[in-house]
Amino acid sequence: MKTLVFLADGFEEVEALTVVDYLRRAGIEVDTVSITNDNKVKGSHKITVIADKKIEELNDVSLYDAVIIPGGMPGSERLRDNHFVIDIVKKMNEAGKLVAAICAGPIVLAKAGVIKGKQVTSYPGFENELKDGIYVEKPVVRDKNIITSRGPALAVDFAIEIIKYLAGEEKAQKLKKDILYQYLKKDR
Repeated sequence: MKTLVFLADGFEEVEALTVVDYLRRAGIEVDTVSITNDNKVKGSHKITVIADKKIEELNDVSLYDAVIIPGGMPGSERLRDNHFVIDIVKKMNEAGKLVAAICAGPIVLAKAGVIKGKQVTSYPGFENELKDGIYVEKPVVRDKNIITSRGPALAVDFAIEIIKYLAGEEKAQKLKKDILYQYLKKDR
């Protein structure tokens, strides 16, 4: 399994890095991909990350099993407005591969036209930008090959749902055990 996580200046660090960390723990290969001019990408809380690749280095997206879009502002808008990102999201969806987004990230999926008639969620306030989808207020929503989630506090659940999709329930359960997931307060 191989995934790509897009990063733009202003991305939400918790949403991106939790997913990258937990997928790698589950044995899923992850490439972080910068859409900036170099590999350095600054998050919305001024944490600089060095991405594995720049977007122009993606030669063959068919090698990937999933594309993941973190939220954060203005990172999500920058991803939404990047025609290469939109093209890749479309191609991944057309190939039936996983397309996942969290927080404000689903606006990228909406622009790519991949949520039509599918259940989706997002950070509160982005509902109007997701009108082609069927908006639900749930922590994590999976509809066929589309996974969406609401925000930073749900990054763990979002990552676990992606692992379930890509590697199966057993891998997801092992990760939950390894990270002491059972101790999370379950009032959501």
